[in-house]
Amino acid sequence: MSGGERVLVAMSGGVDSSVAAALLKEAGHDLVGVTLHLWDASGGHAVGRCCAPEDREDARRTCDHLGIPHYVLDERRAFRERVVDPFVAGYLAGTTPSPCVHCNQEVKLGRLLEIARDLGATRVATGHYARITRDASNAIRLHRGHDREKDQSYFLYGVPLDVLDRCMFPLGELRKGQTREEGRRLGVPNWDKKDSQELCFVPDGDVGGFIERETGVARTGEVVDASGEVLGHHDGVYRFTVGQRRGLGIGGGAPPRYVLKILPDEDRVVVGDVEDLAALTAHAQHAVWTGASPAEPFEAEVQVRYRHRAAPARVTPTPEGFAIAFHEPARAIAPGQAAVVYRGDQVIGGGLLAV
Repeated sequence: MSGGERVLVAMSGGVDSSVAAALLKEAGHDLVGVTLHLWDASGGHAVGRCCAPEDREDARRTCDHLGIPHYVLDERRAFRERVVDPFVAGYLAGTTPSPCVHCNQEVKLGRLLEIARDLGATRVATGHYARITRDASNAIRLHRGHDREKDQSYFLYGVPLDVLDRCMFPLGELRKGQTREEGRRLGVPNWDKKDSQELCFVPDGDVGGFIERETGVARTGEVVDASGEVLGHHDGVYRFTVGQRRGLGIGGGAPPRYVLKILPDEDRVVVGDVEDLAALTAHAQHAVWTGASPAEPFEAEVQVRYRHRAAPARVTPTPEGFAIAFHEPARAIAPGQAAVVYRGDQVIGGGLLAV
């Protein structure tokens, strides 16, 4: 990284963004820290990363340590309209949304670039574990982060290329352990802060409870097998996702049952054996491609969940998005999740899995 540029650093209050800022400062960049205020808790429920007052305070402490200005900007309305409301609507409709995809694509990075311009910065830096390169023709390419366990390229596939062109991901070549060591070396105040594992606006992990608090609606229904036989009852279809095994409300016993399908119009959850989760085909809509949209089928690897390992498949462009034909059956394909297309560690594009 060459020094000298004025760079806006997105400061969430977590260790990753703090270390990203410290590394850029060490490299000689002129920095300004910005924290987006995205969400407030209600009803006494705790908030998570990017949202809690203590996270904003950690961001401020890091900026003070680095000797750079720090601003907090209110983006709660955009976050609700573009991330939280679609998240709630998706679960009510029986899908499993990918809120981090929508947040990066529609709230965070583009908005940060606008703010950067206002502050005289030429680039935006974040703590994402992903890498940006240029090919022989100087075209932007998005790649996985070096740490495959922390890689976040899956959530970034939909970010427009003109935005990626102005982004920096200083942690892309690091593993998480190295990030913490760099933070300790550079004296970052929160270098040993614990990572959050939940959605920033659902820090307790109770998606169903969150949706009920947001909507004031509780919808019970039946848990059935593929033949329609009633096996039990549930407290809301929005409490389930395809592939889920626990919390089905049908008691123990062998063999274990898994969620196969969610039928919101009937308030029914269909369960079955693990073998019934396997599928050779899927379809994605709202496709976004990093580069020219493909016109012909091609071979690639497709990742259908954040923690899913990308699997070899033939990808065929369609008017709605793209069809996926896996070489071997894929498990637990959940409508609403992102399907991200890779060649090796390079992101080719992606879309949202259709029902």
